[in-house]
Formats: sequence, structure tokens, C-alpha cells
Amino acid sequence: MSNRLTRNQVPVEQTWNLTDLFATKEDWEQELKAVQEDVTQITEFKGKLGDSAHTLLSAAKALEGYEKRLIRVGTYASLRASADGADPENQADAAKFGSAMASIGAKLSFFDSELLEVPAETLERFLEEESGLQTYKKMLDDLMERKPHTLAPDIEETLAALGEVHDAPYMIYERSKSSDMAFDPITDASGQELPMSEALYEDRYEMSANTEERRKAYDSFINTLNHYKHTYAATYATEVTKQVTMAKLRGFESVTDMLLHSQQVTQEMYHNQLDVIQKELAPHMRRYAKLVQEDYGLDELRFCDLKAPLDPEFNPSTTYDEAKEMILDALKVMGPEYSGIMEEGLTNRWVDLADNVGKQSGAFCASPYGVHPYILITWTDMMRGTFTLAHELGHAGHFYLAGKNQELVNTRPSTYFVEAPSTMNELLLAEHLMNNTDDQRMKKWVISQLLGTYYHNFVTHLLEGEFQRRVYALAEGGTPLTADVLCQQKKETIENFWGDAVSIDDGAGLTWMRQPHYYMGLYPYTYSAGLTVSTAMAQKIKKDGKPAVEQWLDVLRAGGTLKPLDLIKKTGIDMSKPDAIKEAVAYVGSLIDELEK
Repeated sequence: MSNRLTRNQVPVEQTWNLTDLFATKEDWEQELKAVQEDVTQITEFKGKLGDSAHTLLSAAKALEGYEKRLIRVGTYASLRASADGADPENQADAAKFGSAMASIGAKLSFFDSELLEVPAETLERFLEEESGLQTYKKMLDDLMERKPHTLAPDIEETLAALGEVHDAPYMIYERSKSSDMAFDPITDASGQELPMSEALYEDRYEMSANTEERRKAYDSFINTLNHYKHTYAATYATEVTKQVTMAKLRGFESVTDMLLHSQQVTQEMYHNQLDVIQKELAPHMRRYAKLVQEDYGLDELRFCDLKAPLDPEFNPSTTYDEAKEMILDALKVMGPEYSGIMEEGLTNRWVDLADNVGKQSGAFCASPYGVHPYILITWTDMMRGTFTLAHELGHAGHFYLAGKNQELVNTRPSTYFVEAPSTMNELLLAEHLMNNTDDQRMKKWVISQLLGTYYHNFVTHLLEGEFQRRVYALAEGGTPLTADVLCQQKKETIENFWGDAVSIDDGAGLTWMRQPHYYMGLYPYTYSAGLTVSTAMAQKIKKDGKPAVEQWLDVLRAGGTLKPLDLIKKTGIDMSKPDAIKEAVAYVGSLIDELEK
């Protein structure tokens, strides 16, 4: 690893430009100090929010302006820590911001609880009296929807004070996973020892084309998980108990109702997503499993073989500059405004692509309001990275347009929609690559990349969603969530999906331990919702061209002004019915048909 550059050795053009947030670190330090002092500009409204329409508008505007400052300060600290988490100064600055936020958060907690005490008819009157409050109407409506489930202010304050305790299960899980788990090294065919870790398993060995290496790594992985299953079961059971208890305290019918309430999603939309995909995608994915088995000439396809690449000898490479051109060409269909945003992002250092010591793995897009998005990836010259970059640019384009067209309070839509704009860019890129090559191997590779996206969202995350659904049902029925119960539920979920096309060992039942998502409410199933929407929309753009593109851009500009169902309906797609899900599944089936040919 010694040949990796340190952060200060990286060429500046491979890094993002943080001076767009703060010109110097001194400026950041001054602003961090200032926001801590200026919280009084908001707390002076304490006890007055229900006085008059004018006072409420002044308070809402003051809070929004203050939050914009907090976002900038926080983004600067977190981006520096992501780019080089090994730097003690970056660690210290992130911690400084964290502790400042804890105290600021406690001081601002009065805002929501006090608004909830204002009678609904008073708020209605305020909205009529003061036109400026219309900007905050959705925020006020959302707050009113929470009212029946909000406890007395002193209880809410007590619960807020216990925030760290509520977050403990996730913190314990993450800390144990990153610090305690050790994996036995594996050996290759020549007896050479290979290092093994969770990150290496997920990023390398699981996708290895070498069956012996892949299976040995899986055995080492499962062996370690097995040592921790009772501790992790207790940790996860604590998280579930917390959610069940909170749902009862807040007067919800069930945990599911409570968790869907914040996403503004109906039970029907949630169950459609889980039921239709499992039932209708399974036959297609079993055909895919057979293709992998034939490709490798295996007597049986095991659970750990599912991510083995088709045609492993073919792994095209590309430079970052070539990838930029490919993406810009593919997204021309989206029209000049969107293409302009993409071009600006790729040429004006919105992207950090360097590989340096201390840099966070994976990829993300942060979108501080009023500045511009920032994308983190690590560029390795593999063409797969082009899809990752296009995906993150999809998030960037979405939040750039939302930020330009909406006030801060109205920029973020429900998590149910968030993965749609990002996966849309992947679909457009794949379409472009398919149309511009006659090379059969290249076409097969592109289809494999697309199937990777669908596998991730429609299989991995969807089966996590099914597992969650089972776990909540058991918990509410009074079944203790022991390691054996969790492993059995996970294994059954996987078996039901893959049938006899894949041999499922007991180790597969331990894979519920891999995911931090279970500590984030009903998050996993939303991946499939976003991809369902983008699949339907990509087909519409292919068929209708410009009018469909305009519909899509309108939805991106709308940000968080609408509930997910109404937002998506603006494109002519109705997620209250299973049709779009069935179409998306059929599209995956057609990709597998192509591969079989």
C-alpha cells in the first residue's frame, strides 16, 4: 500500500474545490464560532411562534437562513474528513462540529414542539394573512401530520436528550464491525497467503472470477460472522425493541406505520414493492443464475457464486477524461440545461477522484444548499467507474435543480424517490453505450453492468426489505429475536427467492449481519422504488423524447414540494398500482433474454 499518495501529494485537479464553501480554513473556524453565538437569533423567538403570522414568518426565515450556514460549516468539515480521515486535524474539526451541533440541536428543539402546540386553525389563518408563509406550507402540513403522534414537549425534550442512547445499537454495530472483526487470511492456488477483511470481501473476493478464491473468502467471511452472531442479534434486537416501543408510545398501529409515515408512503405502496418484485423477478434471476453456472462450468451454483462476473476476461478500462465524454454524450438527451450542469460538475472540480491514503471508500454526493454538489469517488481507470460517476452525477443534477428552484425547506423529497435520478443516469449511459457499439462482448458487458444495478436494488436490498418485514412481524407478535431466529428468517427469504437454482448453505443465513441499513428504518426497500421509477421513465424518454424529458426535469426541479406519490404522478407514473413495478421486472427479464442469446 506504500505506493498510495498522501493527500498533499495528489494533483489539485483530481480534488474537489472546497474554497467554494470557505476561502480558507480560518474563515471556516470563524464561521463555526459565529454560528454557535448566533443561535440566539433563533432562540429569541422561543414562546412567540403562535403570536402572529408576521412573527412566524420572521422566525421561519431566520431559521432557514441559519440552517444554510450550518450546512456549509458541516459540509466543509465532513468533506475534509472524507477526503483524508487519517489527518488528525480533519478528525478534530469533524468532532468540533459534531459537539457544536449537539448543543445547537438542543437549543433549536423548541421550534417544532412549539409549532405543534399552535392550533391548526390558527396556522390556517396565518397562511391566509401572510403570503410569504406559503413557502413553508408543506413544512407546516408535514408537521401537522406528525401532531397526533407527538408527545408532550417535556417528553419530546427528554427523548431528544436520550438521542445518543437511541443511536447506540447502530454505533455498537458499526464500531464492532470496523474494529473488532478479524478474518482468517486465505490462500491462493500456489499456497500464497491473501489478506482478508470485510471490505476486501465485499469489494473484491465476492466478485472474483476465481471460484476457489471466491469460495474460500466466503468461508472465512462466514466463519467470522458466526463468532459474532449472538452479540449482533442482541444489538439488532435492541434496535427493533426501541422502534416497537416508540411506535406504541407515539400511538401508531405498528412499527411499519410509524416508519412509512416519515417517508409519506402508504402500506400498499410498500407491500407492492416487496411482493411484486419477489414473485415476478425470481424466475428471471433463476435464469441468470443458470447462466453464471454454465459460464463457470459448476456442478452447483452456491450462494457465494452469485456475484461472479460473466465473461471475466473482459473488463474494459477507460481514463477519467474518456469517461467524462461518454457521460456527457449519453446525457445530451436530457437537454441543454441538464447537460450544462453535468459539464460544469465535471470541469469545475465538483468531483474528488484521487486515490489517497485516508480517503473514504465508496462513492457519495453531498449537496450543500446555495453552493453546488460535491462528489466523492476513487477513480481506478476501470470502465465500471463510469457508471458510478454517472450515478452520483444524477444525485448532483437533482439537488442542483431542486436548490435552484426551491427554498431550502423544500429541496429534499422522500427517500422513496431519492434513488430515481441517480439510476436514471445509469440507464441512459447503458442505452448510449449499447447504441454505439457492434462488439458483442461489449454489449454483454454493458448488460452485465446494468444487471449489477438491478441486482443491487431489486435483489440484495429488496431481500433485506423482506427480511425486515418478517422481523417486525415477529417482534410485534412477541417472538424473541435470537441469532437462530434471525438466521432462519434470512435463509428462508433467500431460499424463497432463488428456489432450487442456487444451493443455499447455512452461512447465507448469517448475511443479515452485513448491513447497517437495518438501523435506518425502512430504508432498504426504497432502493427498488427509485429504480422502478427511473426504469419506467427511461422507457418513456426513449419513446416520447423531449416532452418526457421536460416532465422529468420538472419533477427534479420540484424537489421536496410534493409527497412521493404526487411527485412521481407528475411523470404520468402511478406508484399506487403495481404496473410500473411489473414493467421494470419485465425489462430485467428482457436483459436476461439478451444475455441468453
